Amino acid sequence: MSSEVASASSLIGLQLLSRLTTFALNQALFRLASPTAFGAASIQLDLVLSTILFLSREGVRGALLRAPSQTQPSQLSDLARISNLAFLPVIAGIPLALSTAALFAYTAGAELQAQPHFHATVALYAFAAACELFSEPLYNFAMTHLKINIRVRAEGFGVTAKSVTTFLLLLYDSRNGRDGMALIAFALGQLMYSVAIFATYILSLGAGPMRPIGSSVPSSPSFAAARSAFLSTYFDSTALQLSLTLTLQSLVKHFLTEGDKLILSWFSPLSDQGGYAIAVNYGSLIARIIFQPIEESLRIFFSRTLGTSSAKSQPSLAALAAANATLTTVLRTQASLSILLVVFGSSYLPVLLPLLLPSAYMATSAPRVLSAWIWFIPVLAVNGAVEAFLASVAAPADLNRQSQWMIAFSAIYITTALAFYRVGFGDASLVYANILNLSARVIYCMHFATRYFTASVASKPPTSTLTSSKFNPLTFVPPTPLLLFSLVSAILVKVSELYWLNGSVVMLHQLGRKALMHPAVLAHVGVGALLCLVCLGVWWRVEGRDIVQGLRTKAKE
Repeated sequence: MSSEVASASSLIGLQLLSRLTTFALNQALFRLASPTAFGAASIQLDLVLSTILFLSREGVRGALLRAPSQTQPSQLSDLARISNLAFLPVIAGIPLALSTAALFAYTAGAELQAQPHFHATVALYAFAAACELFSEPLYNFAMTHLKINIRVRAEGFGVTAKSVTTFLLLLYDSRNGRDGMALIAFALGQLMYSVAIFATYILSLGAGPMRPIGSSVPSSPSFAAARSAFLSTYFDSTALQLSLTLTLQSLVKHFLTEGDKLILSWFSPLSDQGGYAIAVNYGSLIARIIFQPIEESLRIFFSRTLGTSSAKSQPSLAALAAANATLTTVLRTQASLSILLVVFGSSYLPVLLPLLLPSAYMATSAPRVLSAWIWFIPVLAVNGAVEAFLASVAAPADLNRQSQWMIAFSAIYITTALAFYRVGFGDASLVYANILNLSARVIYCMHFATRYFTASVASKPPTSTLTSSKFNPLTFVPPTPLLLFSLVSAILVKVSELYWLNGSVVMLHQLGRKALMHPAVLAHVGVGALLCLVCLGVWWRVEGRDIVQGLRTKAKE
């Protein structure tokens, strides 16, 4: 538990550095790159990059996290064959990068292909993806050995190199009056990120993890026999099958994750895509800084506590109780803090918009998209936690069943997104459709978790810890005092808005960045800050203090 808390803290620090650096960079990019170039890089080209990386490495990463971390001397060969899975992303990623880049360059719209240096940019993005995949053996070695500090250092250095490179190239281009190197600047920035993380891993871990382990492959009379001998020599069959299952599932999950970019690519011009990308970048700050590190740490914790690549091993009752307590605590904390985000975020977002967005973007769909993200973040938080549990403990049959359901979730997403577009929600339709999509996935994962704990506990002899090993989805509902104070705060914030701002945000838009210095706005913000502190105090007294004390106790153990 102490390792997982330290991992979460390190990853939160990494995401804080990454997102704040990206935030500062985007503030400059708004003025250095046109919305068209920003949309092309942030939506279209980023989709190409994420497709290559996600499909190449996601399944292998999940399988390696569930592999045994310790072994007896007689099992060293088995552990080596499991570790060799880390080289599969490199083997599969290079042809995937070439084919994906070629297909994208051929099928891209005329507006995108007309951008300066389009084909060179696509080639650079594919090359950057291949370079990043070469870091996978080092990344997986660091994660399976809980060397989180090395990953934090590598990705932090990579983000810095990417940000500085992109900014300097855009600044050089704008000062020379060319305005034609925007896409190249984004591509070279991504390439510098890949090179930087690979160099950091090599300097920290050496070249040892870059060498696969295996004995000589016996000669075989046929290609099929030779292939089978090669696979059995270098890769563990059970872990390989699990990685393939997770990879197939990743294909569906990737479509759900990147579905907004796909729909935007079909329906919106590049300039509108740029506005949406800016809004989503701001909206995902909390999700990336806090929720993603928690999800990754939960994957490690549940994989080590309950998960295994072998179906023969069953978790102990103590492990079930620890996993249940951890999942319940995380969900309950996320639900409580999400209430505060919805109450105060939705009310005070109009105050922040003039600071976040240049005036040119205030007339786009960016404000509406950001408003929708306030409601999306709580669902995103819960989904990340419960899907981390499912991915860590599910058997291949469970993963295949989830993949089938994800096809239905995809249909829900596409249908609702198109319906919201027709009604007139604009680009915010994608966010609202994602809320429904993730809500369906949360219900599915909750049902899985309930069945998993029930079946696992049923196979154990009765003990005093039996009750603490059962999972109840209703236990993460926020405490009643917090719900009551949050409701009262929402009413008082609305009264404050009516009194100080006359119930209108027009003044905020007219004043722009000067709005925060206006006495009426300062008074309204002060009311919200005071009420938010009161709600946090209520949460701390009825729940937060016990959670922190429990974490400290676990860390000492």
